Amino acid sequence: MKRNAFRKVFKTSGPAVLPVIHTRDLDEALRNCHVAMRCGAQGVFLINHDFHHDQLVPILKSVRAAMPWLWLGVNFLGVTGKNAFPVLGDLQRDGCEIDAYWADDARIDERQETQTDAETIDRARNECGWTGLYFGGVAFKKQRPVAAANYGHSAKLARRHMDVITTSGVATGAAADLDKIRTFRAASADHPVAIASGITPENVADYAPHVDAILVATGINRDGDFYNIAPERLSRLLANVRETAPDA
Repeated sequence: MKRNAFRKVFKTSGPAVLPVIHTRDLDEALRNCHVAMRCGAQGVFLINHDFHHDQLVPILKSVRAAMPWLWLGVNFLGVTGKNAFPVLGDLQRDGCEIDAYWADDARIDERQETQTDAETIDRARNECGWTGLYFGGVAFKKQRPVAAANYGHSAKLARRHMDVITTSGVATGAAADLDKIRTFRAASADHPVAIASGITPENVADYAPHVDAILVATGINRDGDFYNIAPERLSRLLANVRETAPDA
């Protein structure tokens, strides 16, 4: 996917802001989805942290039924596309369309030119029939460390295997080194890039010119609350994104 096509999905000249909702139950998920939409976010991702990803599936179905117009992505925590895509294909055949899958580990190995694991994931995606966007984690937090000298090569390899190259800082809530993001942007050429940790209303202007999507949770949540969006923080972040000129 090209950057221009990605941005047309969200009808925005800058990055799409996609709040990540750490899901515990349906009512809380729906409440946070509505908060995100009222603030003007372009969509949301739901992620399971407190239970097995199988238990997230009925919540996804209910959210989709309640909000058929919502741009809805999902992260099954710790599950690569190899196992996630068949589930998403089944959901789509049942009438529950999920717009995107985000995997923390897209299984890109910059030490190898043949990307065996990533190619296995490609086959699973092609065979399952699911038609959403794939956000693949590359040099991502809590995964195998990647040396900074290899960031650019990792991004170049990733372009063949996912729609949106997705990277992060070293931990949840930790901002990525800005040079890392610039390297990913340059190496990704006209391929979309997303960032998925450490973005706040205060620092978003530094990152927004270099990325096409911002996946954000900690930086927009209530103080001391891992699960619920603070509307004023999300609104401020969105306003700061709109005021930031996109890169060329």
